[in-house]
Amino acid sequence: MTVKIRPVGQGDILAVAVLIEEIERFYGSVEIQPMDERRTQIEQALFGSPPLAAALLVEEANGGIAGLAAYSFLWPAKGTTHSLFLKELCVRETLRQQGAGAQLMEELRRIAAARSGCSRVEWMTDRSNPAARSFYKSLGFAEFEGEDHLSDRCLDGLNESCCPATAVLRRG
Repeated sequence: MTVKIRPVGQGDILAVAVLIEEIERFYGSVEIQPMDERRTQIEQALFGSPPLAAALLVEEANGGIAGLAAYSFLWPAKGTTHSLFLKELCVRETLRQQGAGAQLMEELRRIAAARSGCSRVEWMTDRSNPAARSFYKSLGFAEFEGEDHLSDRCLDGLNESCCPATAVLRRG
């Protein structure tokens, strides 16, 4: 499998809109936002002034888009630092268990580590999504109860010993 992990560009809005619909359907939505409205909101969120979010894409060798990691920076995290919050991670079934998701997570770690003052990567997952839970465990994250977020190890030099890698399940 040869894929490229890259930032989303304005020419990718339709592909992102299609992936967002797939995510919504995966989580059981039956009322899907109209395509024009979805595309407008994606453009505003990713390319507005200021942008509300950022995204990475999984691009296949043939140019097709097969995955998405949508994220934002949140403040405060630890003390006055901030965190990279992963809102959505999606890889199409055709590429699952082939490393594309792990590549997205590694690129998110690099982005967070390169940003001054970013102390961690955080995300949430549903208890009812065993595939996602298994994926994060395969990357070395442990689940903890009673928290409201998932958290990567501290990013100080990407030193695993500075704090534990954790994965916390959303309640409910």
